[in-house]
Amino acid sequence: MAKRTLTITVQPDWRGALRTAARGAKADTYQGETLNFETAEAFFGRLTARRWTLVHILIGAGEVPVRELARRVARDIKRVHEDVEALAELGLVERTDSGGVLCPYTDIHVDMHLREVV
Repeated sequence: MAKRTLTITVQPDWRGALRTAARGAKADTYQGETLNFETAEAFFGRLTARRWTLVHILIGAGEVPVRELARRVARDIKRVHEDVEALAELGLVERTDSGGVLCPYTDIHVDMHLREVV
């Protein structure tokens, strides 16, 4: 299985981010994948600390049942399930046919620049 990488960016110019991703998709070799948020608020609103913990545990762990994931983080299974659904919607984790969850990436990089608001 090929190693997949993900770069998460915060860039208000979503059209520019889309153009950059399209150029990478035309390359002959794998360039990695990109997930862009328009604002830091959108990024932190969707990727909370608890969700990052789940992603961190899942990187390299293979398939993990949701119940086992909840046990590992000592959280309520219902809340973990809700977070897994949000992460799956973003593409950070994938659900398996047997009902488990896995992170398909071996490396996730966050690229964020905060600048003075003019």
